[in-house]
Amino acid sequence: MKVAFMGTPEFAVPTLERLIESRHAVVLVATQPDRASGRGQKIKPSPVKELAMSRGLRVEQPATLKKAHFDQTLRDAGAEVVVVAAYGLKLPPEVLTATPHGCLNVHASLLPRWRGAAPVQRAILAGDLKTGVSIMRMSEGMDEGPIIAQEEIDILPDDDALSVTNMLAMVGADLMLRTLDRLESEGRLEATPQEESLVTLAPKIEKSEGWINWDRDIDSIICHIHGLRPWPGAFSKLGATTIRVIEAEPDTSFDDSSVPPQRRARPGTVVALARNLGPIVRVRDGYLLLTQVQPENKKAMGGGDWINGGGVKTGDCFSSGVPAETANPLDASRPRP
Repeated sequence: MKVAFMGTPEFAVPTLERLIESRHAVVLVATQPDRASGRGQKIKPSPVKELAMSRGLRVEQPATLKKAHFDQTLRDAGAEVVVVAAYGLKLPPEVLTATPHGCLNVHASLLPRWRGAAPVQRAILAGDLKTGVSIMRMSEGMDEGPIIAQEEIDILPDDDALSVTNMLAMVGADLMLRTLDRLESEGRLEATPQEESLVTLAPKIEKSEGWINWDRDIDSIICHIHGLRPWPGAFSKLGATTIRVIEAEPDTSFDDSSVPPQRRARPGTVVALARNLGPIVRVRDGYLLLTQVQPENKKAMGGGDWINGGGVKTGDCFSSGVPAETANPLDASRPRP
C-alpha cells in the first residue's frame, strides 16, 4: 500500500522504521517544523525528519494544516492511507478524509482510558499496573475514534515514563504494521466505538506538577517520581535549595513503633541517614529512602554521596507541595548525565 506518515518525536520513529522496512511504500512524511531545542536553543529537525531524510523520503513540514491544502498534497502523492503517530497538530476534516482508507493513529494507551497528550505519564501517576497501545481510525474529536486493535503491556515497578514510552513505541509500531497488512489483504478494517462511560483524560503535564507532596502515601509518591521522570522530574525545596528526587524506595529499617503518633515527625522530615544509601524521609504512611537525587546546580548523585557531601542532615525538612516562591526547579530541564 502507498502510505503517508505523520509524526514528530522519538515515539513515532519505530513506526516509521517498520513502515520503511515493510513491503508498503512510504510516499510522504509530514512532521513538525524544525524548532529550537536544548540549552543552546539550536534549531534542530524532529527525530522523524532525521530518519526520513536519511532514507531519502519526501518530507513536508507545514506550520499549520488549516491553510496548507495538505489534503491535496496527500492526494497528489497517491497515498491510500495515512499513518499518524504523535504528529502534534490537530488534523482538519479534509485531511482525515483525503485518502481512501482515512487516517490510522497509534496512541500510547488502552483507549478510552487516557485520552490526551500525556497518556503514559498519567497512567503511571495513577498507579496503573497495565497500559498499552491502541490503533484507532481518527475522527475530529481528540482520541475519540473507533478502535481497530489494541495490545497490552505491564507497567513494572522500576518503569518510568521514558521506559514505558519506549516500550509502547515498539509495540505500537509492530501493531500498526500488522494492521496495515490486514487492511491490504482484506480491503477493510473493523472498528469498535469507544465506550464513553470509561473515558479518562490525560492532559499535558505542567512543570509545576513536579513538586512533591510528602503528605501522601509511599506508593503515590513513588508513582509521582516515576511518572514524571525524566521530565519535569519530581522535586522539593530543602531550605532554599531545590532537590530533584530521581529514585526512592520504601524504607523498613527505621522503627518508630515506640513513638506516640502525635510525636512522630511530620511528613517531609529527614528522620535518619542510612549510610551509603541515602536519607530516610517521613511520609504519610511510613518512610521513604531517597537513593538518587540531584541538588540544584549539581549533577545527579546517589543518596549516600549526598549525605557524605554534607548536603542533608537528620532533622532537615522538605517543603511539601508547591512552595510559596517557586523559582524554576533546576530550570526544569532534564537531569544532567
